[in-house]
Amino acid sequence: MASSPPDDTPDPASNLAFQDPEYREAVVDLLGAIAYGEISAFERLAEDSKLAPTLEDKVAIASMAAAEFGHVARLNARLAELGADPFAAMAPFVTAIDRFHEYTAPTDWYEGLIKAYVGDGLANDFYREIAAYLDTETRDLIVASLEDSGHAAFVVDRVRAAIAADPRLGGRLALWGRRLMGEALTQAQRVAADRDALSALLAGGVDRPGLDLAAIGRMFTRITERHAERMAELGLAS
Repeated sequence: MASSPPDDTPDPASNLAFQDPEYREAVVDLLGAIAYGEISAFERLAEDSKLAPTLEDKVAIASMAAAEFGHVARLNARLAELGADPFAAMAPFVTAIDRFHEYTAPTDWYEGLIKAYVGDGLANDFYREIAAYLDTETRDLIVASLEDSGHAAFVVDRVRAAIAADPRLGGRLALWGRRLMGEALTQAQRVAADRDALSALLAGGVDRPGLDLAAIGRMFTRITERHAERMAELGLAS
């Protein structure tokens, strides 16, 4: 028996949510931030591939870069569906994201690996937390865009092997991971504070839940805990 085609009927709840112009603006902001983040990650990983010690490593990093860029088309398509110019939506986040990468430029191959795994993980956790307050269609798109493309195991393997070969490397990389954590949280807080629609989305409203100061604190605690878990997977102290 042939399977039924997927149901492409729009979610009525999603349509209702987008009747609120402030909500639509917040979604456009969030999608624009994520899309530019993916483009920036692609550029950075492509640059970091030059530090790769072997051809196998170079291909692995290039594949990670391609996966990041592969998400951009769907995000831009969603922005267009909402009547937004994707490039205009990304523009407000260029300075903050570029500044983060400027402040956290790796000096060697292993710092680049830590940044690809830990730095991107922190940003993705922040966006997932916000996505929990969105309509189902947008939330599912964001979660899919932030999924690990199967390269995390490569980073963990390379870093653990390097630390086993030179235990002194672990201390330096642990400090690097803590620096990434500080810079990423600063960026996340700045993005949320600078964009009124995102701040309003987190605060909620009469027709949707939001976060009070205590809940925002718990959100950043969860992000910090997941960072510690990633560091532990790498064999590093957080």
